[in-house]
Amino acid sequence: MSKVVGRDKEIEQLERALQSRKSELIAVYGRRRVGKTFLIRETFKKHFIFEVSGIPDGSFREQLSHFFHEICQRSPKFKTKTPPTNWLEAFYLLQAFIENSRSKQKKVIFIDEFPWMNTHKSKFVQMFAHFWNSFCTRRDDLVVVICGSAASFMVNQVIRDRKGLHNRISVRIRLLPFNLHETELFLKSRKVHFNRYSCLQVYMAIGGIPHYLEKILPGDSVPMAIDRLCFQQNGILVDEFDQVFASLFDNSENHTRIVEALAASQKGLTREELIARTQIPSGGTLTRAVNELTESGFISEYRPFGNRVKETLWRITDEYCVFYLKFIRKNASLSWTTLYQSRSYSSWSGFAFETLCLKHVAQILKGLEIRGMSAHASSWRNENAQVDLLIDRSDRCINLCEIKFSEREFVITKSYAEAIARKKMEFIRAMNSRKNIFVTFITTYGVKNNSYRSLVMDNQVKMDSLFQSL
Repeated sequence: MSKVVGRDKEIEQLERALQSRKSELIAVYGRRRVGKTFLIRETFKKHFIFEVSGIPDGSFREQLSHFFHEICQRSPKFKTKTPPTNWLEAFYLLQAFIENSRSKQKKVIFIDEFPWMNTHKSKFVQMFAHFWNSFCTRRDDLVVVICGSAASFMVNQVIRDRKGLHNRISVRIRLLPFNLHETELFLKSRKVHFNRYSCLQVYMAIGGIPHYLEKILPGDSVPMAIDRLCFQQNGILVDEFDQVFASLFDNSENHTRIVEALAASQKGLTREELIARTQIPSGGTLTRAVNELTESGFISEYRPFGNRVKETLWRITDEYCVFYLKFIRKNASLSWTTLYQSRSYSSWSGFAFETLCLKHVAQILKGLEIRGMSAHASSWRNENAQVDLLIDRSDRCINLCEIKFSEREFVITKSYAEAIARKKMEFIRAMNSRKNIFVTFITTYGVKNNSYRSLVMDNQVKMDSLFQSL
């Protein structure tokens, strides 16, 4: 029985490769700690014949020597062969090793942390492409899996390669953090029985990263878990921020500046605003860093209603990064129990819940019972008002979503009802839309029934809808 929780779609893709009548080349990428290696090992554990992992900051000779060592470990008679002096010779050895295998089933070759093996002028990628094209494609019994945390490398130098690997990737998996449904399943599998409000709080602080979630212990309360992980000495998330960026990006200073700028803005930034805040010149340097952060899942692009490119907003969507910059970096000597009572918690929780909802739009559509309908999610703002989630539907209706995090039923006051009414009228006036406009509230425990609710709210989505499977 597989130990993997969630990841049903990814497991199906991987298992389909085993049933294929030809050799398959699979590329898996995603941010550090998201569970890539575990997923591959668990899914293919009965089919591995060779596995090797790149060495972080390893030299060409160290990578090559390690590759040869792994072959010798799996077939001792290869110890008598001359060690390779370049990657062409190394892959010839791998070919001989595969041909020596007596397995009659699909054979899996797994190269983990693929980008680390591509040292300067080593021609590792070119020789790997030659190995695939000249040897693997002539067979029908191989599944070659290459995996890496450096998403930009995996996308630009592997998946979008214009030379030897052009159009060779048959399965591409970008492994994202767990959603709320998967997080709930994962915690339950580890005997951590949180209610959904507690699951939300944990997710808002550390996100859906399996490696972080597995450190929560049965019997923990949310403050206990967050204190131990984020604020106590030797907590695994006390200095994780710097480690993540150093391991994923070369010259990560620009990436850090972008994330810091976005974390300081609760409504997101346009490209021009990002340039002003970071002082990174517009051009290739900024574009490359933004693309790398996007592919790695740290930030996301939100196109505005009407697809006005200049108004595109960038938001930070990695929960841990926001939490680290807001609380951990500045308050390492404090406890979450103390910070939980602060005013900064209130502003953070609203932003974090909003970001969480933007990552669960499909669940929101299902909660509104419009999932099967064509619908487009976007944002909208002008000088007078802003809507962070707007759902434009094919039935000529638009949902203007108000996202509110609350420990109990959210209460619409007279002044807030008036503000919502002004925002709706501002949108209608500015967009000159002939569609029906509905105001939708997305909350934890729903909206308290009072006279103001009936004046401005058309429908609502509660916390439970965010935990739906798709």
